[in-house]
Amino acid sequence: MSKLKNKVAVVTGAAKGIGASIAKHFAAEGAKVVVNYASSKEAADQVVKEITENGGIAIAVQADVSKEADVTRLFEETQKAFGGLNILVNNAVAQGYAPVEQISVAAFHQSFNVNVLGPVLTIQAALKLFGDQGGNIINISSGASKYPLPGASLYSATKAALDAFTIALSKELGAKNIRINSILPGATETEGAASAGVTVGSEYEKMFIANTPLGRRGQPQDIAKAVVFLASDDAAWITGEQISVSGGMYGF
Repeated sequence: MSKLKNKVAVVTGAAKGIGASIAKHFAAEGAKVVVNYASSKEAADQVVKEITENGGIAIAVQADVSKEADVTRLFEETQKAFGGLNILVNNAVAQGYAPVEQISVAAFHQSFNVNVLGPVLTIQAALKLFGDQGGNIINISSGASKYPLPGASLYSATKAALDAFTIALSKELGAKNIRINSILPGATETEGAASAGVTVGSEYEKMFIANTPLGRRGQPQDIAKAVVFLASDDAAWITGEQISVSGGMYGF
C-alpha cells in the first residue's frame, strides 16, 4: 500500500486519538510523518515507535500550535528532517463543554487560539514549504460546526470558523495547486472526548448514539481512513469541501 509514498506530512495533535490514528495510517501508506504534540511526549514517542516498528518513518516534534515561535520551530524541524512538505493535517484541538454562563475569557482565548489561530499559523508556515507541485491541507473540524451542541457553544463556534476558513482558502490557494478540505467527525471515542465528559455509558454518549443512524460512536480509524483518501491523489479533484464522517449523525 503506497497511496502516500514519498509524501511528507505534518499531523498536529498526533499523540493520541484521531491524530495518532491519522499518523499511523499515513505511515502505513508510505508517508514520512511528523507527529506533533503539545505536552504528551511519552504518547507521541509511542506513536513514533509503533510506526517505525512497522517499517514506517516518523519523528515527534513538540510545539504548541497557538504559539507562533513553536509553529516556526515545528516546520523548521520538518524541513531539516525530510526536506520539504506535502501534507498538513490540522488536528490539534482545545475541547470542552460548558454552558455560556461559565465561559471565561481565558477559555474563549484558549479555544480560539488552538482551534482557529493554530491552523492559521500552521498553514502560513506550510505554504513556505510546499513546493511548485502544490500541497494538501486537511482541517479536522467537527459535526458540531453544522449542528452546534448545547453546552458546547464555544467549541462549536471555533469549528464553524475553521470551516469558513477552509472554504475561503480553497478559493485563495487553488491557483497554486493547493487543496484544502475539512473533515467533520461525528461523536468519536477519544481521550479528548472523555476528558470533555463524553464517557462510555454517559448521557452524552447515549444522546450521540441515538442520533447516529449507524448506531455507534466513531473510532479514530474511521476518521483516519477518510483523511488518507483526502490526502491522496484519489481526491485530486476535491477542494473546499466539508466532508462529514459521522455515521449519518443528523443533529439534535
